Amino acid sequence: MAKIILGIDPGIADTGYGLIKNEGGKLTCLAYGSIKTKAGGDLAARLLLLNSELDKIIKKYQPDLAAVEQLFFNKNVRTALVVGQARGVALLTLKQNNLPVVDFTPAQVKQAVSAYGQASKKQVQKMVKLILNLSVLPQPDDAADALAIAICALNSRLCLKS
Repeated sequence: MAKIILGIDPGIADTGYGLIKNEGGKLTCLAYGSIKTKAGGDLAARLLLLNSELDKIIKKYQPDLAAVEQLFFNKNVRTALVVGQARGVALLTLKQNNLPVVDFTPAQVKQAVSAYGQASKKQVQKMVKLILNLSVLPQPDDAADALAIAICALNSRLCLKS
């Protein structure tokens, strides 16, 4: 049975998304990209755009599971709060679409794809490319991270039970 997993790397300026399909142990990348909102724009409007675009992606690909990266505390508290709001909108959108959700720390994601919890962005991109047999490095970074989050979910015990 095929399983489609949506990975999300939340952010206010860019929210990365990546969809992978696991069919009999063969992984396929279905789509990836970034939902961008206009810097300096009205925060509520930016959050609404994130909700709307994420909802369209969910409706188009019909994932079975969603995985979202947890926030790490940023030294800039204001930025952390705004990114937290974007993450909250992503979680709400997932639940509105009745998707089961798992979340992982950045270190767990890096460990899952590169076997090293402190891997660089470039190392993560290279491993995602290799694991998903992509012809190019996934861009932007947020999208590569989202694919890595989806791979992490696939490899997690939580996902393997279902």
